Amino acid sequence: MLASHADRERAVDVLRAGFAEGRLQQAEFERRVGRAYEARTVAELSLLIADLPQGPVAIQPSAPPVQAYSAPVPRTFMPAPPPPTNGKAVGSMVCGVLTTMTMGLTGVPAVILGHTARAEIRRTGEGGDGFAMAGLVLGWLSVAGWAVILAILFLAAVAGS
Repeated sequence: MLASHADRERAVDVLRAGFAEGRLQQAEFERRVGRAYEARTVAELSLLIADLPQGPVAIQPSAPPVQAYSAPVPRTFMPAPPPPTNGKAVGSMVCGVLTTMTMGLTGVPAVILGHTARAEIRRTGEGGDGFAMAGLVLGWLSVAGWAVILAILFLAAVAGS
């Protein structure tokens, strides 16, 4: 059934009441109001207010009650789930932290995993950039520490000969 202007206004009133009660956040309220004014059918309006008290009944109080759409609220109105964390980024950070316990032996894997993870994160949009960066920093510090130790040993060997 096509929605009338009065149906849209009743749906917006229900949305306003839900917002005033704290059931909707500002951004979600604005998105739903925009969708309510663009809705062409009563079913679309029912979907917009189905999770609010008095939602489906408020659409057409004079007409027989419209059966509420029983599906869950569409993902459009829910906050986006956080992106998954890149596994190589976590591995890079673990290897970077383990450099202190392995005397720097896990520094090179931390650097390799960190660079690989950051490339994948840029390409796929996954999370974990901070983990990858932490692994890179700790790994490069370990590699630099080993380079300094080897340089000192080399200079000591050359000076001793």
